[in-house]
Amino acid sequence: MRVGVLTGGGDCPGLNAVIRAVVRKGVQEYGYEFTGFRDGWRGPLDGVTVPLDIPAVRGILPRGGTVLGSSRTNPLNERDGIRRITDNLAALGVDALITIGGEDTLGVATRLTEEYGVPCVGVPKTIDNDLSATDYTFGFDTAVGIATEAIDRLHTTAESHMRVLVVEVMGRHSGWIALHSGLAGGANVILIPEHPFDVDQVCAWVTSRFRASYAPIVVVAEGAVPRDGDLVLKDRSLDAFGHVRLSGVGERLALEIEKRTGKEARTTVLGHVQRGGTPSAYDRWLATRFGLHAIDCVRDGDFGTMVALQGTNIVRVPMADATAQLKTVPPELYEEVGVFFG
Repeated sequence: MRVGVLTGGGDCPGLNAVIRAVVRKGVQEYGYEFTGFRDGWRGPLDGVTVPLDIPAVRGILPRGGTVLGSSRTNPLNERDGIRRITDNLAALGVDALITIGGEDTLGVATRLTEEYGVPCVGVPKTIDNDLSATDYTFGFDTAVGIATEAIDRLHTTAESHMRVLVVEVMGRHSGWIALHSGLAGGANVILIPEHPFDVDQVCAWVTSRFRASYAPIVVVAEGAVPRDGDLVLKDRSLDAFGHVRLSGVGERLALEIEKRTGKEARTTVLGHVQRGGTPSAYDRWLATRFGLHAIDCVRDGDFGTMVALQGTNIVRVPMADATAQLKTVPPELYEEVGVFFG
């Protein structure tokens, strides 16, 4: 059997660990051959491949990013996209496809399997941790660690100047990174997309911290919105999946805080630094387990499924369940950490 592997959407730490595990077990235990597709769905669309065997995956476990490359290509929007993919898979002798990605990548894989009979197995990947049907996705732990370290560092410079520091982290529709890193880093305010914020309340929390002789840290997810406003857009361009680029809420919030409180405020946007660098030990462990179980799905002919973490077990769930809706922060969890605000 020949198995294709691709990584789609935004890169994140742990992708190479999945690729390594898939290839090592697939070759050593099942005698499979592998084809690596370049740059997400662009690879099977255009038939662009790279060799993928045991020598190719040696030494990639601690590396960030993906050795296969990635993109936000949406084959459903391409002219004859489905036909091109099926023709190229047939020409290359690929019998099954392991798709490693988030909501968009797995959404395409779901349609290819259900509507066109392409045998796909999904592996959940997103630093946002917003995929349903899995407790955690790899990449999230590393992103939270990077954001937490940044917050730790910002505390000392904030205190030196007694100024407000607003830290903008990733999180388009879910606030998992903001919530986890903000709590771990001792932030005084955490703002998430699931809970529209009141600017006056934020300023009240900030003022309260100054009265206690502390310099406040405000952590805000990029998709957070004020109750009386819209998303803060960097521009209005859309990607291939129809997503607007988000950025700017941190800067806008810092200006409002400074204007309303009279206290100096500065913004730090962590951006893609959260995606880069070597994966944490936990993300290497989780990604490796996902890869081992994904190739077992191929062996069993269990297509249209995604491997998922539930508790401490790796299970199989329908890919459609994983992409049906986003996993967002429950209101009760957000309220739980509110005791630390202000």
